[in-house]
Parts: sequence; C-alpha cells; structure tokens
Amino acid sequence: MTSIKRSPVALAVLAMLMEEPMHPYRMQRLIKERGKDEVIKVTQRASLYQTIQRLEREGLIIPRKTVRDDKRPERTVYEITEKGRKIALEWMRAILSTLTREYPEFPAAMSFLPLLTPDDVASQLELRAKAIESELRRIDDVLQEAQAVPRLFLLEMEYLRAIHAAELSWISGIVGDLSAQRITWTEEWLRQIAAKFSIAPKLD
Repeated sequence: MTSIKRSPVALAVLAMLMEEPMHPYRMQRLIKERGKDEVIKVTQRASLYQTIQRLEREGLIIPRKTVRDDKRPERTVYEITEKGRKIALEWMRAILSTLTREYPEFPAAMSFLPLLTPDDVASQLELRAKAIESELRRIDDVLQEAQAVPRLFLLEMEYLRAIHAAELSWISGIVGDLSAQRITWTEEWLRQIAAKFSIAPKLD
C-alpha cells in the first residue's frame, strides 16, 4: 500500500494517465475542458506539479519523455506504472464505498452561531441561500448545454446539484425558524445554558 495521501488531484492525475501518457499542462487542460474542475481544484498549477512529484516519488508514475511544443518550454510526459493503476483502482473503490468525515467551513461556523445575533445569522443565511440559488441556475445551464453528453460523464454535476438543493432547503427552514423565533438566543440564556451543561474540570 502506498503512503501517499489520497486526494482528488492525485486521483485525477492517475485517471488521466490511465488514458494515455501526457504532460501536466495537458492534464490540467483536459480536466478543465471536461468540466472536472467543478469537483477537482486544478487552478493552481504548482499544486498539480507537487502532486505529480509525490506520485513519481511513490513510483505510481514515471517520466516517459520530454517534448517541446512550438516555442514553449520543454514538458515532461508522464506515464502510469502498474503500481499506479492498482492504487488508482483501490482509491476509487474506497472513495465510492466508504463514508469519510470531512471538515468543511460551513458546519464549523454553524456550530458557533451564538457569536452573532439571531437577526445577523438570518441575514447571512439569506445571502447564502441567494448564492446557492444562483449556483443552481448555473449548474442547470451547464446540464442543459450538455444534453448531448452521455449522463455517465455528468454525474458529478448531478451530485453537486443535489447537494446544493438539499442545503438550500435546509437553510430555508433554519431561516424560517429564526424568523419565527423557534430558534433564538440571548446572552443571558447562553450563560444559563453554559452553567447548566458545563463540565467541571478534572483535577489530577
């Protein structure tokens, strides 16, 4: 088993090289052309090159040759090794079958809502809801334009849309509860709750 940390970018590199040998610039361009940059962050080329270097150190990919296109600098073409193919398939099965705990910013902020007032929270969530609605419209436009593309290659966009739609529904419910004061707090109430549920420190 490789010790390299699994990541979307590392998986993308291995997946691209399972198609054919190519240089990093072509990998990045194909990921963008195919719309995979919706779920794989490759905007920073330095991050892509760092990932490629790690994969090479692990023996998952190897340099095949160096090419020069027109007046551009030389580019190293990489190919995947048998070990790399095995690891890519292991990663795919693990990612698809296993629920992993991730730590995005939004639920972290939700866990500290009392730092703001209920009205302020409601206002911020309403702004987020509008942003999600805009993103849903963008995704719908993408899916509409890609109607001729087989559904197999659009599943990640369907997933993003489902996640956004679910979050929008949930946020709308929270905003409604805040507006109706079914969820609310004051400094005095927070102090009472803190006193009620505080855990006495253990003395060694």
